[in-house]
Amino acid sequence: MTAHGGDIAAAARRWGIPAGEWLDLSTGINPVPWPVPRPPESVWHRLPEDDGRLEAAATDYYGTDQLLAVPGSQAAIQALPTALGARGWRVGITHPGYVEHAAAWSAAGCEVVPVPPEGPADLHGLDALVVIQPNNPTGATLPAERLAAWRGELADRGGWLVIDAAFADSGEGPTAAEEVGAPGLVVLRSVGKFFGLAGIRLGFALAPPGVRRALAEQMGPWSVSGPARWAGAGALADTAWQAEARARLVADSARLAELLNQAGLPPTGGTPLFQYVETERAVAVEEALARRAIRVRRFDHPPALRFGLPAGEADWQRLATALQEITPQEIAP
Repeated sequence: MTAHGGDIAAAARRWGIPAGEWLDLSTGINPVPWPVPRPPESVWHRLPEDDGRLEAAATDYYGTDQLLAVPGSQAAIQALPTALGARGWRVGITHPGYVEHAAAWSAAGCEVVPVPPEGPADLHGLDALVVIQPNNPTGATLPAERLAAWRGELADRGGWLVIDAAFADSGEGPTAAEEVGAPGLVVLRSVGKFFGLAGIRLGFALAPPGVRRALAEQMGPWSVSGPARWAGAGALADTAWQAEARARLVADSARLAELLNQAGLPPTGGTPLFQYVETERAVAVEEALARRAIRVRRFDHPPALRFGLPAGEADWQRLATALQEITPQEIAP
């Protein structure tokens, strides 16, 4: 399987540093998560029940009832090509971008065509287009008018626009939610990133009824756990926490960008949840930080690093000190 951020156990083995000593900045997940209250005992002991609470909270939060709860947006990414009957399709996919999209469509027997973050020059020959809004890892966003035009053109010939909006909760870029339910549009959302609840594995597929039915049939009964349904409903309904989190994330991301600028690693993109740095020194910087037990996410094409946000002041100072300690000789290209 493709390597992703996190996996501190693997970093600990590679670098010989105990897992508990690492500062993990590799995932782009909110380091100050929604505070999950103690759940009722019943969510652990009963089969998951669709009591409508999660769907009602999600409808208010996303602005549409055309949605299906899924066990993380990753699950929907893997199931979607089959749900759409996509074998043999030619599919444009943002590059650089979240690599699991290309893996899923390829595994379903499709031809994958890399397209730049700003999208293809035209849609000729494409049966579907997958865009990431905002892009992971570059942070680039696309205007709503362009997304709407692509959806319309693809839908007119039976094609699909898929928008991965896993990082959209901080307000970065339109997600076309107002068009959900229209022909040819699927929007994927995640509760793991902005809410900091990656471990509960909860996301949503916003799509027309037929697509939702096909996805639900693929995933089978009880695909979203009882604890995930309970916690997700609370997080999606907590508007006061959401407003505070958005303001804090914007401020912290700006602080991170300034810290990286001071270290000679100017960001070339980012969102409120991470900063993205294209640099030919990506491998050397990653290794220099790893020697100090700080984990960041490295990309190879193009060479780049993604820095997530530190959680508290001690972590901020630790990152600042590490960046100051790194010598030019350590990160020479």
